[in-house]
Amino acid sequence: MSGHSKWSTIKRAKGAADVKRSASFSRLANAVIVAAKNGGGNQDSNFSLRMAIDKAKAASMPKDNIERAIKRGTGEIAGAIIEEMLYEAIGPANTGILIEATTDNKNRTAPEVKTALTKYGGKFASTGAVSYQFTKLGKILVDSTGTNKEDLELAAIDAGSEDFSEEGDDLAIFTKPTELDQVRKTLEANGIIIKEVSFSWEPKDVIKIDDKVVAEKLLTLMHALDEVEDVVNVYANFVINDD
Repeated sequence: MSGHSKWSTIKRAKGAADVKRSASFSRLANAVIVAAKNGGGNQDSNFSLRMAIDKAKAASMPKDNIERAIKRGTGEIAGAIIEEMLYEAIGPANTGILIEATTDNKNRTAPEVKTALTKYGGKFASTGAVSYQFTKLGKILVDSTGTNKEDLELAAIDAGSEDFSEEGDDLAIFTKPTELDQVRKTLEANGIIIKEVSFSWEPKDVIKIDDKVVAEKLLTLMHALDEVEDVVNVYANFVINDD
């Protein structure tokens, strides 16, 4: 089993205010634009676009907004160029942090990320200095409430998953990025209801944090990064010891 950060679990339980923010239409539209730009506007042949559209629909984003975002990505509608950014950083206790962002202005986004890092004990790292500690995987979230977890885990293995871990009431199923769609289809064919499908940077190993002061610093930093407007996802390689 690979290491899995608790940050994604913590993020899912932070409260209604953060859930509302994470569903902001601008961030969702940017994800659709980038996916359409990279793989075309047909969601049947562009799995990343279909994932972005599904998330937009789940947040009740209007159909017209989604269609405009697709056309911006394919160049049918003029607009600012949206770019994907991956920032690498070091946090307290020498933890590794990866920050995904989508932006129409790198000269705005990078300083905002740097400000959050500097304020709460982090700093930018050079390209490759942190990312080698992570593996990009496909991720499928399944609500395991009221289910036989062993049966669910066996179903995940049979479907071709690489790994899995518990995230609160959910089971996170990890796949090779190229096999994410096929594993999703297999699970759904077996009657398993899927909550969310995405790509994720998962740490190869995790740093265990026992010191409560350091833990609080890390959580404050992660929250600050998550609040930067252009930031889409934040990943880290620490686990807080709850004992």
